[in-house]
Amino acid sequence: MVSIPSLWLPILLSAVAVFIASSIIHMVLGYHAGDYRKLPAEDDVMAALRKFDIPPGDYLVPCAGSAKAMKDPAFMEKFKAGPRIMMTVMGSGGEMSMAPQFIQWFLYCVVIGITSAYISGRALAPGTHYLQVFRFAGATAFFGYSLALWQSSIWYRKSWGTTIRLTIDGLIFGLLTGGFFGWLWPR
Repeated sequence: MVSIPSLWLPILLSAVAVFIASSIIHMVLGYHAGDYRKLPAEDDVMAALRKFDIPPGDYLVPCAGSAKAMKDPAFMEKFKAGPRIMMTVMGSGGEMSMAPQFIQWFLYCVVIGITSAYISGRALAPGTHYLQVFRFAGATAFFGYSLALWQSSIWYRKSWGTTIRLTIDGLIFGLLTGGFFGWLWPR
């Protein structure tokens, strides 16, 4: 068994590597450019919504509020008439800063590293061969970065293309994490 504190270096280095790789994927490679489409008549839609001053949060339109209300003929009429929308409102105004998201993303990468350390450390002994460590830590990281994303396509109709691209990212992140753990595993 290998303790989590003895794996602090692969945890941090894999988090840094994943952070850098994700930056390259999103800012240089550009294969996520099509994840979101521009809304037709964007300016008109924004102006129409702006007057409602919708607080930040997740919204469903139309929203029945309960399973019983979903059977109400008035709700069914709104549902059939459409449009049906799931949206996240992030607020309005203020500066455009991604610093809070970058900080949260890095901390999430550390959490995935800690999870990989925990599972690998419980399953493998010091001196375990590189490839075995790579498999355990890499698979655990891949699961953490990727598998829950599929729920968004299943339940919330997020584009399957986006989910597949994010899963490929997760595979890259898992490979990086597995590599650092295999390389720095206690001997």
